[in-house]
Amino acid sequence: MTIWTPQDDGHADLSSHDTFANGAPHNTFARLRRDDPLHWTEYEGGKNFWSVTRYEDITQMNKQADLFSSARGIRMEDQSYEEYLARRTFQETDPPEHSKVRMKLLKAFSKTTMAQYEEDIRTLCAEILDQALAKGTFDATKEIARQLPMRMLGRVVGLPDADLPWLVEKGDALIANTDPDFTSHVLDKMQTDEYRMMPFNSPAGAELYVYAKELMAEKERKGDTSGVLNLILEPAKDGSTITETEFRNFFCLLVAAGNDTTRYSIAAGIQALCHQPELLDQMQTGGAVWETAADEIIRWATPALYFRRTATRDVEMHGKTIREGDKLLYWFISANRDESQFEDPFRVDLMRSPNRHLSFGQFGPHVCLGMWLARLEVTVLFQELAKRIKSIEPAGPQKFLRSNFVGGIKELPVKVEAI
Repeated sequence: MTIWTPQDDGHADLSSHDTFANGAPHNTFARLRRDDPLHWTEYEGGKNFWSVTRYEDITQMNKQADLFSSARGIRMEDQSYEEYLARRTFQETDPPEHSKVRMKLLKAFSKTTMAQYEEDIRTLCAEILDQALAKGTFDATKEIARQLPMRMLGRVVGLPDADLPWLVEKGDALIANTDPDFTSHVLDKMQTDEYRMMPFNSPAGAELYVYAKELMAEKERKGDTSGVLNLILEPAKDGSTITETEFRNFFCLLVAAGNDTTRYSIAAGIQALCHQPELLDQMQTGGAVWETAADEIIRWATPALYFRRTATRDVEMHGKTIREGDKLLYWFISANRDESQFEDPFRVDLMRSPNRHLSFGQFGPHVCLGMWLARLEVTVLFQELAKRIKSIEPAGPQKFLRSNFVGGIKELPVKVEAI
């Protein structure tokens, strides 16, 4: 059974957020992979860019940070150097600067450290699912997928439970700043220059900054030196410390990325269960499926649709010349459906192995720090869901984010029969 059929005509405007409001334009990506894998893409909102759509190209280019730099922004939108310096996180840096920050955080987000949260996650999943499933018919994104990452972020970072709904609301306003359902300051629909020095050009960045300052002042007052936020504030081996602006931006990134990516992976997995009933049978049988299921669900979701790079010098590729200063977009959503890498890529195969998907930005210096937590959350959530239901089916049309940067199902009405 087809989970969902792309509606685009094969020539969609990849620079438009409206294009993605009905889901990713996979017919267009398939055409580009086949006929024009390095495609010069026009962009009314700024400088034109190269769209890179094949899996093999992206994996190779992602390893070459010296040639394809993150240090001029990771999104399609253009910004001045002044704006870049004001907004950047360690995502928008290259080694060795990027590596210095990563080294501080690797232990806090390691597989071993994240494994210690499994029981916490299982307890939260049980509570969330029992409340949602009692309703019978509900929005799975709102009642399930949105709940777990929000509450786990609070545990990992050390945030008060009472603050979490507000924090997620602000995180949504940041990372989904092109969707009017999530922000009153829609990036491409109004003048947002007033906030151009804030993360994601959003007033939510300013509000989160104030919150972060107050949170750290309270932690200092209590003598609390635990948690990820304290780690990022510690001096590096050379004695250097993170600036106030860098801390603000890191906190905003943590709130936004720590919620949205896992949320939309869970929503995509539930969508798959609705349309491929055999997946529930596999989950209920258990065993080896849990070694591979999370990665397949995350491949299917691909919440980060692309990341941008900028060429540092001229380079030839596919018979074309990429010029120094040119923007390139690595379309991970296309790479994760590349037929040369994934057999039957539009079908969810929970036993898919190997599964070298690119949802975590692998094969380069910017691999996602939160990948072990995301895998664990997805695995445990679906283990607990499979224990509790006989069936699950759509109860209305799904709705996607209006964004060509973050891909996700923002509304997923479902009907369940509980065990």
